[in-house]
Amino acid sequence: MSKQTSIKSYKLKNNETRYMFQIYIGVDPLTGKEQSTTRRGFKTKKEAKDALVALKVEIKNGTFKKRAIETYQDLYDIWVNDYENTVQDSTFLKTTRIFNNHILPTMGNYKIDKIDVETCQKHVNQWAKELKRFNMVKAYAAKVLKFAMKRGYIQINPFDLVEIPIVKKQVSLEEDEEDDGNFYTREQLVELLNSFEQEGNLKRYAFFHLLSFSGMRKSEAFALMWKDINFVNNEIRITKAVARGKQGLYLGPTKNGLPRTIKLDNTTMQLLKDWKKQQAKKHLQLGLNTMQKNQLVFPSTKNALHEPNKTYRWLKHVLEKYKLEAITTHGLRHTHCSLLFEAGATIKEVQYRLGHKDVKTTLEVYTHVTKKAKAETIDKFEKYLTE
Repeated sequence: MSKQTSIKSYKLKNNETRYMFQIYIGVDPLTGKEQSTTRRGFKTKKEAKDALVALKVEIKNGTFKKRAIETYQDLYDIWVNDYENTVQDSTFLKTTRIFNNHILPTMGNYKIDKIDVETCQKHVNQWAKELKRFNMVKAYAAKVLKFAMKRGYIQINPFDLVEIPIVKKQVSLEEDEEDDGNFYTREQLVELLNSFEQEGNLKRYAFFHLLSFSGMRKSEAFALMWKDINFVNNEIRITKAVARGKQGLYLGPTKNGLPRTIKLDNTTMQLLKDWKKQQAKKHLQLGLNTMQKNQLVFPSTKNALHEPNKTYRWLKHVLEKYKLEAITTHGLRHTHCSLLFEAGATIKEVQYRLGHKDVKTTLEVYTHVTKKAKAETIDKFEKYLTE
């Protein structure tokens, strides 16, 4: 069977052009499936064309043998197919982006048997300079070489032997204020929610009020359906989250895969009731049915899954208009956690409410303490000594 083969160009991270082609090589006698092989990394189109012509001659003469795994890219292509079956679509999408943006442009053409500790160290050092989460990029790059070890292509994983750089922070002599992190004090949160109320957009006000009083992730809030809300017992059942996969937005499990039911206050529940009535009225005017069983609480304007990243614009508008302290949408989750601790909640209670898989996450990620709590610490100490 003869198939047309074309030479294509692609760009490296440094914007240099390289050429590649994929060519049909026949049917696998073991599986009966059609096979093809890819060659890439050619610096000129002529270089790629010459390699293509030579390969065609080998195939025609019956002397071609499918090339063994040679480059990091070859190995990645096999690894990523297996990896896709082990993770959620959203995780797979994030992983491939990391490889395409940070790993393959620089390591893709390396010969597997030539990748040594020095080479890996060079890239880890560079990632540390450019990326905040360089350790994560290093971990993903190492996964492919770990896969190579399992398949017997290499004996050791050189990434296991690299030294992890310490990102050195400079102390500013001009800035005396302490960085309090991405969270609000009680007073700041009240001010933010009052600002959203003044805006007159009930959907956004109810959304940010819910995040602040529940600690939900925005992806969980956008996956919420009215059937998940028990207005009699003031409870919300959190079982899913909006995620992005290759085909777009979809409903997936929560981050830790475990459902949870949390209690909410009367004010938040009343806001949700008010929004439910307004939603039904507005959507009816648009010809959209909100009486369906799986009706979303916070859908898009087309009554479909909402893009979680859109909250950035909603929040940014209010922060700038009312000149409020900067915070992210996720920062409201930090805030809820911090205020729970301040209110006297136990670590286990906070862990469950926020949906953390283990208590370690609660302690590591949410060790923020508000300014008020810090001030109270010395007050308690003084009172203890003087009484």
